[in-house]
Amino acid sequence: MTQSTTKAATEGVKGPASYFPSIEKKYGQPMQHWFDVIAPMLEQPHMQIVAHLKDNHAMGHGHANAIVAHQLAKKKGA
Repeated sequence: MTQSTTKAATEGVKGPASYFPSIEKKYGQPMQHWFDVIAPMLEQPHMQIVAHLKDNHAMGHGHANAIVAHQLAKKKGA
């Protein structure tokens, strides 16, 4: 787990980022890895990106959705 996600887990982070510690633990990659995986896809519909993570990386729906929602919100400036 990275320092930022460890901090998230202990400081009551809400929303999609609250999933990040468990995503890192379950899939063995830092969040930046997953952000990089979907970066070229951010113009596609939300559920299409989620499906990519599920189909190509055996990721659960909730985890995939959290990653995509976080990055799309960041892209929008939310």
